[in-house]
Amino acid sequence: MSPVHVITHPLVQHKLTLMRKKDASTNSFRRLLGELSTLMAYEVTRDMPLQDMPIETPLEPMIGQVIDGKKLVLVSILRAGNGFLDGMLSVVPGARIGHIGLYRDPATLQPVEYYFKMPSEMAERDIIVVDPMLATGNSAAAAVQRLKELQPRSIKFVCLLAAPEGVATMQKAHPDVAIYTAAIDRELDAHGYIRPGLGDAGDRIFGTK
Repeated sequence: MSPVHVITHPLVQHKLTLMRKKDASTNSFRRLLGELSTLMAYEVTRDMPLQDMPIETPLEPMIGQVIDGKKLVLVSILRAGNGFLDGMLSVVPGARIGHIGLYRDPATLQPVEYYFKMPSEMAERDIIVVDPMLATGNSAAAAVQRLKELQPRSIKFVCLLAAPEGVATMQKAHPDVAIYTAAIDRELDAHGYIRPGLGDAGDRIFGTK
């Protein structure tokens, strides 16, 4: 079963609480999400492989260690996933970007794909999939399944909030994919929204209804 990492760092929890407030402005919500995703990126990339690099300090030559950001692909599940990208890129600016367009059918709650664009040579890359909400888990599971067709080296899934139902869906469909989240909330309601949640992340990021 895939591991679930709940990032409990005080700064992450502080910013998440401010984002949950219904009176948080679009500007405030967007800024907090950028800050929070930067903090989460440190945890998600904790086990990224390092490679040696010969450098010269002002005093002498040495062998340092660096990550190969070009081997990392941040995959945004449109549209709300784009809110995660800037914060992640501030930590790994050399990462490549991919996009998957999925929308949830309001009747069936099942995902429908409308866009898919990835960098080349994905078999040599590690993927971090980003989407603020893991609700039913159907869109996340469909996105990961689509990405597995490209046979990347590894896949991780990162979200701001998760519902127990979404975690269960992902673990059943993709037991090899680690999940990173700032919180696992109580439940889904009849409309597929996470409770207590923070509303529709996409609407709050982009100021739409």
